[in-house]
Amino acid sequence: MVKKVLATGVFDLIHPGHILFLEKAKKIGGKNSKLIVVIARDSNVLKFKGVKPIFNEKIRKKIVSSLKPVDVTILGFKKFSIEKIIKKIKPDIIVFGYDQIKIMKEFEKICKEKNWNIKIVKLKKFRSGQINSSSQIVKKIIKLRGHKF
Repeated sequence: MVKKVLATGVFDLIHPGHILFLEKAKKIGGKNSKLIVVIARDSNVLKFKGVKPIFNEKIRKKIVSSLKPVDVTILGFKKFSIEKIIKKIKPDIIVFGYDQIKIMKEFEKICKEKNWNIKIVKLKKFRSGQINSSSQIVKKIIKLRGHKF
């Protein structure tokens, strides 16, 4: 039986932490798993993080879909809805990153209310070298280049 593993995120400025997260998410599902990644819509990134992503949603989707562990990428709903994502994908497992605590709690609440038997896994922060977040990439560019672009 193929297990569907769901991961969600912005995935702006892909870095080693993203790759390690997606590899681990795929591995959690087992040998024949299918990793489905939901890419956050630009409007929702602005709404929840207060900033626009560097790359727009279509480019971020294209980049993530090219990564080896990823089987399917879809854009999230324009009107953010955890329930609609679950109903559409019907995952066996949902994997969250270390910094997705708020959304993870919302998923857990809905799964409990609806009596959905979905395994929820929270992964630790992955470290690979000196740069492990999009904000660290931006800081490094500014440090190396100053404001001369």
